[in-house]
Amino acid sequence: METAYLIETVVKILVILLVFSALAGIGTYFERKVLAFMQRRLGPMNVGPYGLLQVAADGIKLFTKEDIVPTSAVAPIFKIAPIITASTAFMAAAAIPFLPSFTIFGYEVHPIVADINIGILYILGIMGVGLYGPLLGGMASANKFSLLSAARATSVFISYEVVTGLSILAPVMLVSSLSLIDFNEYQSGGITEWMIWSQPVAFVLFWIASFAETGRTPFHLIANDHEIVDGFGTEYSGIRWGLFFIGEYANMFFVSFVISILFLGGYGDGSFLGALGLLAKMSFFFFFFLWTRAAWPDVRPDQLMWLCWKVLMPIAVLNILVTAIVLI
Repeated sequence: METAYLIETVVKILVILLVFSALAGIGTYFERKVLAFMQRRLGPMNVGPYGLLQVAADGIKLFTKEDIVPTSAVAPIFKIAPIITASTAFMAAAAIPFLPSFTIFGYEVHPIVADINIGILYILGIMGVGLYGPLLGGMASANKFSLLSAARATSVFISYEVVTGLSILAPVMLVSSLSLIDFNEYQSGGITEWMIWSQPVAFVLFWIASFAETGRTPFHLIANDHEIVDGFGTEYSGIRWGLFFIGEYANMFFVSFVISILFLGGYGDGSFLGALGLLAKMSFFFFFFLWTRAAWPDVRPDQLMWLCWKVLMPIAVLNILVTAIVLI
């Protein structure tokens, strides 16, 4: 039995690594197509039918380019920073139930690597460790623009992790658990039981903070690739730049799953329709990341900090107090 559990765990880890690494590449195709549609362009069209092979072309180009390490960079730290970003994104996936349990050839499969009773705390902790990737990459680079971007990234991640943690406290008080599976079970009674109805403020706060945590528009000043340079990734090339890229898109998928499970009922009662519903919810949130990039401008760093500390954090604290009073 222990051998079967070990094999199942290894298979699940490999599936998550392979599937979501591939989805990160496919996500770039959908993003380019969505942005092109919203801007009345065609997007990728030349490589394969409807440009579908553009993902493979970009991947081949990216992974075969020369890996350049600037002479004056701190080489060991410079090399490990992208690995931190990509690995922490996938480590967070260990506590996420991507689908309900199902049986195959008489063996029950649980599509979660580790159902730990502090799953949400684990995910938030791993997200906190993830800031070391941009921070170390920018500090180790021989580039003042990279250093500035690293400082921006650190201030944004630390600030909005406070909002993320505070926003989730009120729902945790209702469920009395930090397990994502327990959150799903709490809402398994149907759409009327979804957490979004009892905790709409927490939902909006968590959703806004997720944009900052993933570094997406309108909080994209972290990488500031809309400027002349590419932020903390300016000095990176080839596979190392690709790891930063994979980490960003994998985080978008994982955060979309987490929001769907925490506030929109997850996979419900575990039926086939519930599983499809979870995938549909995740797809909507991923699409919303792309939609926002096409529709919203980036904000200034001072505006970002003002929004966090003077608006979102007081609202999150007030929501906790109101929830506590109602529960009492």
